[in-house]
Amino acid sequence: FPELRNSNCVCDFAFGVDTLAHLNELNVKLQGKNVFVHELYSSVKAFKVKLALFSKQMKSKGFAHFPTLITWKCRQSRQRSTAKLFSDFEKIEKTLELVSCPLSFDYEKAPQELQLELIDLQCDSTFKEKYNSEKLDESYASLSETKFPNIRKVAQKILVLFGSTYVCEQTFSLLKCNKSRYRSQLTDQHLSSLLRISTTRMTPDFDAIVKRGDQLHCSH
Repeated sequence: FPELRNSNCVCDFAFGVDTLAHLNELNVKLQGKNVFVHELYSSVKAFKVKLALFSKQMKSKGFAHFPTLITWKCRQSRQRSTAKLFSDFEKIEKTLELVSCPLSFDYEKAPQELQLELIDLQCDSTFKEKYNSEKLDESYASLSETKFPNIRKVAQKILVLFGSTYVCEQTFSLLKCNKSRYRSQLTDQHLSSLLRISTTRMTPDFDAIVKRGDQLHCSH
């Protein structure tokens, strides 16, 4: 490979190795189980700040966070555009902050249809206690639909967003397992039901299912 004799190409390769290491670290955080979108956004937002730090340090020939690159004493710096990568998160940044930290969010910066409800929420001692002691989704589920209809609606839209990588990989693994072992006996409906049962954390109410079904008759 003649490129390996070119110092610039080797520096580019070293830079790529370190960059992929940082991306892999972010990827691991985004693939965790039961991760809500505001937690994903925190990781992505932190990574964006790190990229800005990397870019700033490179301009002054600082490569402390690129150990592979340092070994080659590379002088070239790289600046990556992150506008497109983070554009989707940036569109809902304020909403994410509002839902994840409703008690400290500035109500004057909230959408007008949420301002009055947010003031009531921040003065609600019961919600404060639930917010500090329960999971975020449970806290919002306890809100009155008549008193906080708009905040509940916004929270529902945000909290249904979650990191799906873990679920997708789990589903794909189960799909391969079931199709290889029981291929001849499976229909599309069977496979769909198997995957739904295997990947959900909900426990079926078997008693209710039996009651709704046809009554079994014993043969004489």
